[in-house]
Amino acid sequence: MNKDIDEKLISKSIKPTAMRQLVLEVLLEHKTAISLPELEQKFERADKSTLYRTLKTFQEKELIHSVEDGTGSLRYALCDEFCACEPEDLHIHFLCSKCNKTYCLNEIPIPIPNLPKGFKFESANFVIKGLCENCSK
Repeated sequence: MNKDIDEKLISKSIKPTAMRQLVLEVLLEHKTAISLPELEQKFERADKSTLYRTLKTFQEKELIHSVEDGTGSLRYALCDEFCACEPEDLHIHFLCSKCNKTYCLNEIPIPIPNLPKGFKFESANFVIKGLCENCSK
């Protein structure tokens, strides 16, 4: 298996198993966020619960983040190398209304709101919908 994939897993304290290596390889190849059903299609013989547990482990270890893009299913995307999944690491996502792909716009942070006293900001979801670069041509 790819040495870079193993190193990426180990750097996040994730034990490299065959399934984790394969799932990470798919996530690295994908330039957009991917849903569990889309991932299942890539691994027809894999157990759905194994794939789900792999994604949950990746999320708990801050290798990936989940995206609620309004389509009804969570999508998952790789975190940036130095992401700690803190509020200041949150970024805007873009859902293409034509191809239905969700893009991470890492360079555009979600603004942290000025909340009333006693309120604590933990997370936010900001999705812009429109046409992606390929679909708008």
